[in-house]
Amino acid sequence: MGFRVEAFALAGDFLNSSALHDTDCLILDVRMPGMSGPELQRKLTASQHSVPIIFITAHGDEAVRARVLGDGAVDCLLKPFNEDALLNAVNAALGRAGAESDSVSEKEWKTMR
Repeated sequence: MGFRVEAFALAGDFLNSSALHDTDCLILDVRMPGMSGPELQRKLTASQHSVPIIFITAHGDEAVRARVLGDGAVDCLLKPFNEDALLNAVNAALGRAGAESDSVSEKEWKTMR
């Protein structure tokens, strides 16, 4: 798709990298080893690092989804999701014209679990 990407095994690895200041979008799993995705989101917000975040999860936890979206996440995609859903979320996060997030409604989210 032409995006330059970098992967990190742990949230702390990202926080200690030079990528912290050069990142245009983060894709985080809700459940990660060490620091969770939502914990990283809160840490970035507290330190005033504003970066669009897309969450992915295999767990249809409605409370977590509502919290991360309420805290400013662009989207929270339930695994398995398709390429188009992820690409639309990334384009929305990057503010590309015509991009729409494929975020599902709360009702749809409940039926996917």
